[in-house]
Amino acid sequence: MEENLRQLSIGATKIIKIALFGPESTGKTTLAKQLADYYKTEWVPEYAREYLQEKWDVHQQICAIDDMLPIALGQTKLENESALIANKYLFCDTNLMVTKVFSEVYYDYCDPLLDQAAREHEYDLFFLTDIDVPWEKDDLRDSPEERESVFAIFKQSLIDNKKPFVILSGDKKLRLEKAIAIINDLAKAKEMGFSSVDFIQIQEHGIPIENIQKQLKFLQNGISKIDLVDPATLFNGILKLSETDFKQKAAFFDANKTNLKLEKFVPASGAASRMFKFLIAFLNEFDVENESINAYINRKKDTELSIFIVGMEKFPFFEAIDKQLKEEFADFDSLDSSYKNYYFIKLLLASDYFDFANKPKAILPFHKYKTHIATPVEEHLNECTHYASSNNNSYLHFTVSESHQEQFESVIDSIKNKIEKESGTSIDVTYSYQNKSTDTIAVDLENKPFREENGELVFRPGGHGALIDNLNNLDSDIIFIKNIDNVIQNNIEKIALYKKALAGILMEVQGEVFKYLQSIDTHEVEQKYIDEIILFLEEKLNIKIQDDFYTCSLESKITQIKGYLNRPMRVCGMVKNEGEPGGGPFWVRNEKGAISLQIVESYQVDFSNKNQSEIITRATHFNPVDLVCGIKNYKKEKFDLTQFIDYNSGFIVEKNKNGTELKGYELPGLWNGAMANWITIFVQVPLITFNPVKNVNDLLKPAHQP
Repeated sequence: MEENLRQLSIGATKIIKIALFGPESTGKTTLAKQLADYYKTEWVPEYAREYLQEKWDVHQQICAIDDMLPIALGQTKLENESALIANKYLFCDTNLMVTKVFSEVYYDYCDPLLDQAAREHEYDLFFLTDIDVPWEKDDLRDSPEERESVFAIFKQSLIDNKKPFVILSGDKKLRLEKAIAIINDLAKAKEMGFSSVDFIQIQEHGIPIENIQKQLKFLQNGISKIDLVDPATLFNGILKLSETDFKQKAAFFDANKTNLKLEKFVPASGAASRMFKFLIAFLNEFDVENESINAYINRKKDTELSIFIVGMEKFPFFEAIDKQLKEEFADFDSLDSSYKNYYFIKLLLASDYFDFANKPKAILPFHKYKTHIATPVEEHLNECTHYASSNNNSYLHFTVSESHQEQFESVIDSIKNKIEKESGTSIDVTYSYQNKSTDTIAVDLENKPFREENGELVFRPGGHGALIDNLNNLDSDIIFIKNIDNVIQNNIEKIALYKKALAGILMEVQGEVFKYLQSIDTHEVEQKYIDEIILFLEEKLNIKIQDDFYTCSLESKITQIKGYLNRPMRVCGMVKNEGEPGGGPFWVRNEKGAISLQIVESYQVDFSNKNQSEIITRATHFNPVDLVCGIKNYKKEKFDLTQFIDYNSGFIVEKNKNGTELKGYELPGLWNGAMANWITIFVQVPLITFNPVKNVNDLLKPAHQP
């Protein structure tokens, strides 16, 4: 028997074998039959049921420890016989691991041969059936009282024996639907060369297998550069308004926002390490005992450090650090200036003191007022009450790192009531994290999946383009988007004016779009009306109609027009180009020849192409990430924003992990590729609206000083 069980239990097969695994009366048999029927293949019944029923019928004896090996042998024989005639898949109602667990649970013993065979016997996947289905009594089943503890034992056995498994919950119909979807994905993963363990890792990340396929294709074949047609300029893609126009648009917004839910969306996930990059380098390279800071600055030509030291007393955090230094060093005032400045920077970044580089940028001291020091979080709450509020209610959403949320909450709890009281506005603050399902797979330089030393796949965050999922989960009529570091000290009324004006433009244009779509739904459309809509598309929405449109039937024209109009909308503020790094507005041609307005990042451009490079040099405006968005259609239904992404506008990055080179794919950026197929309107806004703090020295600029 030993040799038979050993041979039978290790048999290899090319079919995909799925084991149904779980306590009694959890729907294993039902599901095995359903799956076999769906895939038109075989399923393996539970041998123990036939064996024990016969034992009872003939001898009126129940199961004993000596029955475990015969049951295991019979079960394995049944499975191998079914595998010979199975069609691609084989579904096993039970397996040796079940026999092993029952032996351990009921007899506190498992025969070493059964134990080894169960461990070695492989399946492509285990479905662990949950106990959320009703107990069904029969002659061979025990009492249901201990289902939870037995289920826990079953689950732990899979974990301990490193078996690939997925828990199946829900009613019969839902379980079947889930199982079919998982099995189909498993088959695709196998075809792509992934193991069952890899598949479970992908499943746990929540990444659709189709996304992995796309990412691997991009990483292997590269991503085509964007086809620039022209820079968007004033009167050629960028709307220019007078100050009077801005005031009128803002007034229109204020007059029509009563019934709308307004929300502000602030990407704020990262730590502030880049702000202090040059200071971190200084601490790593400077030898305070053998060199003065002036000598270091001259040697390294470090103008950033020079600016930092000259302006040190103007930073909003100066007094706090200076006070701490004097507590640490009794003779601090008598120290040489190099020592003073060195220890100032050291305390600023030290993990056991201020630790600014490892904190979220959102909670750092940015602005010094007469009464207090303000953080970016506080400035965003203030801004909300000025333009993102309706009926004395405002909604503010931060995307954060999970590890940072408590720090956000602590800062907000200390200031929120004060801001609400002064403004008369209630602020509802919510948070979300970058979803793990938006992570992307990494590959080595030969385009094979990159793995950790333990064999696990490596996934990387997909970049800020992943936040389109977070935006997609909001349920507001108008959403203002602004980066966490783009805040200003004072002048909040001016900032509010331009933000409200952008929202006013959105509301006006959206009203016309909705009117046309509702009219198409309720009236018979004539060619004359089509001509009116085309004029609106070209003049108001900057949509270039392709030549083949005019040769289409009236019905086809109407379908295409609905496609042009029934999309999410964004109105984007653009500032004059002042040499800041980042994206800008351009006319772009896609692979189908359609020309549209897009925000383009430098990584998307082929600078080796003389024509493309020349177009870049003629750009006049810069993208400050100043957006107002409408994400609902004319029926007040939310758009699925993931349907409007241009995945070809992602990009490939080269990184190093533990000394080994790898390649990664980053998702299309939130405000360029992720919104590529939105209705887009660009508006020139004053430079005062753009005050980012990318480097700590930016806090010395007038916009951030009292």
